[in-house]
Amino acid sequence: MKILVIEDNAELLQDIKNFLEEEGNICEIAPDHKSAYDKIGYFPYDILVVDITLPDGNGLDIIREVKKENIDAGIIIISAKNSVDDKVHGLEIGADDYLIKPFYLAELNARIKALYRRKVYSGNKEIFFNEIKIKPDSHEVFVHDRLLNLTKKEFDIIHFFVVNRHRLLTKEAIAEHLWGDDIEMADSYKFIYTHLANLRRKIAELKGKDYIQSIYSVGYKFTDRE
Repeated sequence: MKILVIEDNAELLQDIKNFLEEEGNICEIAPDHKSAYDKIGYFPYDILVVDITLPDGNGLDIIREVKKENIDAGIIIISAKNSVDDKVHGLEIGADDYLIKPFYLAELNARIKALYRRKVYSGNKEIFFNEIKIKPDSHEVFVHDRLLNLTKKEFDIIHFFVVNRHRLLTKEAIAEHLWGDDIEMADSYKFIYTHLANLRRKIAELKGKDYIQSIYSVGYKFTDRE
């Protein structure tokens, strides 16, 4: 999962980033309104964690812009404002959840995972694609009910593919989603090939089909369609 946290408290921002990355996510950060706008305009994210009060603007304006541009991301507001009116207003303009500061990081993580499940898995805890079954919470993948022994990055790749099944994924999109925004500075994306080769080999060893279609000079598509 790729998350953008927008928060002006530097200590809290770093604590959230560290916690979410330890949970296996790619976590990008923005300490103010402008940097948040820049990132959202250039990179895709699964979840946005948005503080309302920012030094150079209002987090609610960011949410309005995300909705106006039809950006497909779940949104959780984190705020010290605890009035019913603030909560209702935040949810009415498009946020999916509202968490009052101070909060436990474990609760924020649980809400992020629950929102992602609702948004991507229709609330289910397992994802299926023919003979492949994925359990995102435990980072496990099964082929014909046999556990696949994957590295973290191999798990991230097959999870990203299955969630985006039948869609063309550019090499840039794969790299940014699984390695973070700074990967755009890389000279090439050849490292993806190595992970894909290992993933294909491991799936084949358990008699699974190769659903990864290479689209010449563009990227890949994970599909069982011709």
